[in-house]
Amino acid sequence: MPQGDKSTYTDKQKRQAAHIEVGYEKKGLSTKTAEARAWATVNKLSGGGKKSGSGRKSKMIN
Repeated sequence: MPQGDKSTYTDKQKRQAAHIEVGYEKKGLSTKTAEARAWATVNKLSGGGKKSGSGRKSKMIN
């Protein structure tokens, strides 16, 4: 997967990024900067895109 690929993000994360981007643009930032900051914010809030593979669930305490 190339860097910058957004295919692993959920629809909700994509909507959040779009909404955040509009807010940054209203504050006067360029479109490119607003997009970068919006995705950085989504990553901070949710930990990034969908993760797959074993060992991702929380471990049970015996």
